[in-house]
Amino acid sequence: MTGPLWQLFFEGVWITIQLMVYSALLAATVAFGIGMARTSRHKAVRFLSGVYVEFFRGTSALVLMFWLFFALPLLGWQLAGMWAGTLALGLSYGAYGSEVVRGAIQSVAPAQREAAIALSFSPWQRMRKVILPQAVPEMMPPFNNLLIELLKGTALASLLSIGELTFQAKLARLSTGESAQVYGIILVMYFVIAFCVTRVMRLLERRAKASIGQKPERAGWFSRKLPVKELETQIAATGGNR
Repeated sequence: MTGPLWQLFFEGVWITIQLMVYSALLAATVAFGIGMARTSRHKAVRFLSGVYVEFFRGTSALVLMFWLFFALPLLGWQLAGMWAGTLALGLSYGAYGSEVVRGAIQSVAPAQREAAIALSFSPWQRMRKVILPQAVPEMMPPFNNLLIELLKGTALASLLSIGELTFQAKLARLSTGESAQVYGIILVMYFVIAFCVTRVMRLLERRAKASIGQKPERAGWFSRKLPVKELETQIAATGGNR
């Protein structure tokens, strides 16, 4: 592999990271907004947020990307490939993330909500000061998985001729004819990016747990470790029954 080809790869990595970050920010915004709306007391809000989730979970991110890039201009709106890809991925993965948010919010013990009501907290204060701080640590592992899936989903943007990693690999393959070598290199590059993302997300998870007084799990490079003593304590607390 020559220097210019490596430059192609690194340019692709940079664009892939940009696409992942922009899409993740949009997806997180959608996930929290729709996820909290799914727990609303108002039936109309729950219905509309449920329609959003079902629609975007049931449609293909690739088809949505094509629609935003090729069909939307027919209605007078022209989006650059990067923003069409960001919108398609952010809206699609935001729908999946909203279910993570909803599940984490509903997993907070009812006693916590009752205590907040007893303190005369408003619904927004209950959500901001009591519920979300306890729900966020539970969201982090599934959010980590979704972020990795989003990283791999950025490869779809190559079909819009966006110069991300997969698109640059196609150019390198056409230039050299070395399919095995080129695609082997980008496999490693995707793995390195995903590994770094996982480490960052686990750090954020530990800090989120520490902020509410929970003891973070010990984690190795590739796995989580549960000390034997803690496991024995958990079994004893449940009377040895599963």
